[in-house]
Parts: sequence; C-alpha cells; structure tokens
Amino acid sequence: MSVGVDVHARSVVACGIDGDTGELFRSRLCPDHGEILRWLGQLPGPVAVTYEAGPTGFGLARALTAAGIGCEVLAPSRVQRPAGDRVKTDARDALHLARLLRLGEVVSVRVPSVAQEAARDVVRARDDVRADLMRARHRRSKLLLRQGIVWSGGRGWTMTHHTWLRSQTFDQPGLQIAYDANYETVLLAENRRDRLDALITDMAQDPAWAAVVTRLQCLRGISVLTAFGLGRRDRRFRAAPDVLTWAATGGTVNARGILFAA
Repeated sequence: MSVGVDVHARSVVACGIDGDTGELFRSRLCPDHGEILRWLGQLPGPVAVTYEAGPTGFGLARALTAAGIGCEVLAPSRVQRPAGDRVKTDARDALHLARLLRLGEVVSVRVPSVAQEAARDVVRARDDVRADLMRARHRRSKLLLRQGIVWSGGRGWTMTHHTWLRSQTFDQPGLQIAYDANYETVLLAENRRDRLDALITDMAQDPAWAAVVTRLQCLRGISVLTAFGLGRRDRRFRAAPDVLTWAATGGTVNARGILFAA
C-alpha cells in the first residue's frame, strides 16, 4: 500500500493505492498524528507513506517511523509532475505523491533528529536577529544622515561609536523620541544576538557537534558560530567543483570520500 499525504497546518489529505488491486483509499484528516495512524492502520498492509517537506516539520515522519511504518519525506523541488498538469488540489497532490511512491520515484530528504532540528532553529533565530540588527542600524544611520550628522571617528559600532551615539541630542522632541526609540532597538537586538552567540558556543561543545565544529574551524575564517551553522547539515556532492566550492566555506570529507557535515 503506497500512501501519499498532503500535509497542511489544519488539515491532512491522504490517498492510498493498493499495489495488488489498484483500489484507491482517500480521506481528509486532522493533523493529529494519532488520527493519521488510526486511518493508516485500517489499510491493507504493508503500508508505506510519503509527504512533502514543509513548514509543518518532521513530526509526522518521526511518529510514523516510531509506529513501524515506512515514511519517505520528499524534497518539494524534486517532485516530478506531468507536463501540462496545472491543476493543484490537495486530493490531486496526495494521489500524485502516492503514485510516485508506488513507482519508486521518490527523492527523499534526510529526517533530522529532534536535537538537530533544534540546532537548526537556533541558527535560524540568530540569522533573524542579525537581519533585524542590520535594519535597525541602517535606520539609525539614515536618521542621523537626514540631520547632516555622519560618524567619522573610525570603525562603527565600537565602544567609542556607542559613546558618540549616546551623546547625540536634538532640539525637536519628536526627533529625539524617534532617535532614542531607534537606538534602543539597536541595543536590544545586539543583546539578543549576544545571548544567542553564547548559547550556540555552549551547544558547539556538546559531543554531538564538537567533532565537526572543531574540524571546520581548521579552515581559515571559520569561527565557532559559522562552523556550527555549517555542521548542523548533511551535504553530499558528486562533482569536484561542488566539493571545492563548499570546502572553501567549511566542509569535511568522511572515510568514503563523500563531503559530509553531520
């Protein structure tokens, strides 16, 4: 039994194809893993399931695997669709996934462990904070530039620069309020970034990450934070140029000669 599942935040559409009779089994379910497992348990076995990786994460894949049901998570960019097929509905998508699984044309992605997915979330959070900080700094510099004020005392965002920023005052109350609010946003973003940096540095010492982080740091320009961001993923390449390109930014080679970061 090959089952394709179209997973959304509030609904799940499943379609199963009996490999012996060709009979179709369809159902619209809620995202509750228990309900999905109960429906799969009613199908003639053995059952194999596939669905596309997406914002709902890998919880369903872990629940199916724990229940002894084979599950393949597809890379959305590698889902093959017939030429001219422009109609997309949940039911059609589930049926298409079931057919791909039955034909053995599923290009699956590796399901990370709970700890690995948590590490990804931490790195994503730090990336978001860095983007927020960059925007806040940009707004601050443009606000001063509109008043004809430009920092020229050396590198920006040093202790000296912060002292200069705190010394800026304006006659207009509205302008002063806007400046203080923007500068406070910069300071809060810096504090969040520093806390995440400290957390990631501590996580990098964990035995699950320490080996690959240490190896990546042997490359020039790779800090603990960069190594942890690279080392949380599994990457493999077939062509030599791809290996050299990624190795320049932090990669390792396992015993079989495949570029790998655990």
